[in-house]
Amino acid sequence: MGVRAATRIGIFVFLLSIALGAFAQANYPSRPIRMVVAFAPGGIADFAARSVSGRLAEALGVPVVVENRAGAGGVIGAELVAKSAPDGYTVLVTSISHTINPSVSRNMPFDTQRDFAPVMLIADAPNVLVLHPSVPASSLSELIELARKKPGELNYASSGVGTSTHLCGELFKAMTGVELQHVPYKGGGPAVTDLLGGQVQLMFATLPTVLEHVRAGKLRAIGVTSARRTSVAPEVPTLAEAGLAGFDVDNWHTLFAARGTPREIVERVNGELNKVLNQPDVKQQLLAQQGAEAWPSTPAEARAHVRAEVEKWGRIIRGAGIQLQQ
Repeated sequence: MGVRAATRIGIFVFLLSIALGAFAQANYPSRPIRMVVAFAPGGIADFAARSVSGRLAEALGVPVVVENRAGAGGVIGAELVAKSAPDGYTVLVTSISHTINPSVSRNMPFDTQRDFAPVMLIADAPNVLVLHPSVPASSLSELIELARKKPGELNYASSGVGTSTHLCGELFKAMTGVELQHVPYKGGGPAVTDLLGGQVQLMFATLPTVLEHVRAGKLRAIGVTSARRTSVAPEVPTLAEAGLAGFDVDNWHTLFAARGTPREIVERVNGELNKVLNQPDVKQQLLAQQGAEAWPSTPAEARAHVRAEVEKWGRIIRGAGIQLQQ
């Protein structure tokens, strides 16, 4: 084959690939979309995915099938999507742990920022600092004073090393200079159980897991971890309002596609999902069931948020001296 013929064939193949890619984008979606949730059923990520998947399916005209792939703090589900075809037919719903994992895990099977195309932020919910009623403190200032008088004697529970409930405690320690003893559990449920029983004194718990206990007087709420009060419990101040200026942690949940997914597909899904999240009944469902606020956003906003969170948690984890896990 001559050089000219080979060149013509190469150009033809290149143009054909562009044409086929453009055709695929113009006809997206033409088959079911797989929405991988990186956590087990029942949590905020799962609930958020199931709250929007039906409406998104109606808007796109194809089924959106939610599939739970839990394990390793969200890594297993994320790896599946990172290694999927970048065609918009396999997407990921994950949480704040996505930006924590790179700083606590030694052998990540993907790059959190490089290997994903952020589509949009979906929802966020604060943690809430709660105390067992036996703790002689009814405000943030009283808790800090107590912790300073009894360094290392107060225990705080978490749902595991490297979770937001753990790192809220580390951020709290760094900002106040108090000494607290971390007690990690295998999940939020066992941690809340021991908190109710008085085996531990406090916890930065996810709001839905403790709100009923707070309202029943079994736990005392000191403040929510977000920058603004939550609509589901507007009577609880933020920790920043209570005196810890700059404390801002949200359990956010984001939709990602694989790296290389065409911009037109990302923007199509983003546009339709924003419409879904702006529907009043969807907003109310997220708020009533999970204490979560819908978070309509652009791909650029999602990317910037992920970048900022990776940097933030990296600083906190290094500062706390948390050891990398295998």
